[in-house]
Amino acid sequence: MELTYTRYLLNLLPMRSQESNKGTFGKVVIIGGCRGMSGAAYLAAKAAYRTGCGLAGIVCPEANRIIYQTQLPEAVLKVYPDEGAEEEWLKDALAGASAIVLGPGLGQSENALDLVKWTIQTAAMPIVLDADGLNLLAAHPELWSEVPFGTVITPHPMEMARLLRCPVETVTADIPGTALSFAEERGVICVLKSHRTAVSDGNRLMINNSGNSGMATGGAGDVLAGIIASLIAQGLQPYNAACLGVYLHGLAGDEAAAKLGEHAVMASDIIDALPVILKTAENT
Repeated sequence: MELTYTRYLLNLLPMRSQESNKGTFGKVVIIGGCRGMSGAAYLAAKAAYRTGCGLAGIVCPEANRIIYQTQLPEAVLKVYPDEGAEEEWLKDALAGASAIVLGPGLGQSENALDLVKWTIQTAAMPIVLDADGLNLLAAHPELWSEVPFGTVITPHPMEMARLLRCPVETVTADIPGTALSFAEERGVICVLKSHRTAVSDGNRLMINNSGNSGMATGGAGDVLAGIIASLIAQGLQPYNAACLGVYLHGLAGDEAAAKLGEHAVMASDIIDALPVILKTAENT
């Protein structure tokens, strides 16, 4: 096993050419945000933008169109009827994507299941599988055979316990070991979130040392998924993107806590702190 050290991770931050356009830095597409759950996809999309991708798109039901156009006018929207999407429509919606975030606020309806199934079966670009995407895989384990090799998964301990069908205490007893063994078994990059998040591809392992208790708040995981996908869209290999993304996410959480106190941090505060962290990294 090879151990990845966080102190080297900032060297992975993608360089930015002055001769560029929005296509240069990739497009992230977030599939999520069912009716009544728009916030998750919004946070992922905004985090992706703040981390440097050229375009961020959201695939969502018609019910959320006005919400996203108001919250994040920079986002490119692809909306489907509230009764559900069609497979061919989804293929068109994913055209031009460099990375996909699948699951934030997606829900667990039959339509959500179809979106997960179609995406993992047809997507030609890297996937960050999060939240309800993972919950649907836990409920339908037969879909694991369709998950592309090298997909990034971002479970918290309860989601991992559902995937493993074991008590959550078994997961929390050995976060690094669980991430390593699951990644090796399933051929994925496992980002097992904890106060010391572990990232593994089954061969390499990173244990993160940034972050604080203020990040134990709703939406923080959606922010992380957007950060990782943005780094993939900008050209990083998924394992490196996952390691750097986790580290940057924690550094931004530390910056937010230093400003607001750990009790007061919200997911949006982590996004707001990203520019400070990235600017510092650019200048080192």
